[in-house]
Amino acid sequence: MSPETRRPRLDNSGASNRPRRPHPATSLRFGYGTNGLTDLRLDDALALLADLGYDGVGLTLDHMHLDPLAPGLTARTHRLAGRLDALGLDVTVETGARYVLDPRRKHGPSLLDPDPDDRARRVGLLSRAVQVAADLGAHAVHCFSGLTPPGTDTDTAWKRLAEALNPVLDAAATADVPLAVEPEPGHLLATLADFHRLRRTLGAPEHLGLTLDIGHCQCLESLSPADCVRAAAPWLRHVQIEDMRRGIHEHLPFGDGEIDFPPVLAALAATGYQGLTVVELPRHSHAGPHFAEHSLPFLRRAARTAADPSGLAPPHGDPSATPEGSSTS
Repeated sequence: MSPETRRPRLDNSGASNRPRRPHPATSLRFGYGTNGLTDLRLDDALALLADLGYDGVGLTLDHMHLDPLAPGLTARTHRLAGRLDALGLDVTVETGARYVLDPRRKHGPSLLDPDPDDRARRVGLLSRAVQVAADLGAHAVHCFSGLTPPGTDTDTAWKRLAEALNPVLDAAATADVPLAVEPEPGHLLATLADFHRLRRTLGAPEHLGLTLDIGHCQCLESLSPADCVRAAAPWLRHVQIEDMRRGIHEHLPFGDGEIDFPPVLAALAATGYQGLTVVELPRHSHAGPHFAEHSLPFLRRAARTAADPSGLAPPHGDPSATPEGSSTS
């Protein structure tokens, strides 16, 4: 796609230069991840989110939606850009598909694999994701480090991660799209402190940013989720959100975990962050339309409570109710 036909870009703060639907009492902009809508065709998923009133979508590049490895990616991306514009949806590109590169290894190969050819496959996917993001006008490309392979010492793993990310960051700089690395429980880069170790190792490149998953903050950070938001603010390029419990890495519908959301959203609004805050429920795709429908009102009520603490807190547990006839299979 030529630069002239690209969708309007968001700057590094996430601020878009195309019209936005105003939300009363909050500047936050909510999206829903397509990895929680994998039973729907992509066009149907986007139409659903637009109908429900979401501001955007977290688009996971995968075989069931926008397959990054199938022929005709540029043409398919061009059509998708037009569809997003028609629906008024902004987008961030996510790269957490489980089996997009290897049908037998979840999230494999990673940036930490011992085999340099395998690492190169992941680098190639991320570089392709950067180009897709540029062509869609996405505000960031999300990625994560991966698990440290058995038998690999920590110093070697960090060296591999830095070396693998250098060409991706070069692509991000060329496309002017931030690369937003996500601290992921159990991965080499698991915490905010680990993110800063990576920044120092790489020399704090301009296009290296942070994906903050609010549930992960509850799961393992020493700070509260709201304090994590404040600490992460200067590097924040993408936000994922769901409920979670302390010490248990399980993405939960709002109300099923332990997070107090109004202070989190108040902190996020106070940072001036204008990118998407994307609901991340990949294991609830069997009832994706239900959870998409119930998640947005919950977040908007929590945001209104954050803006006006004298109001009532959002109901606890509403979105977790399983719709009639649904299955967890």
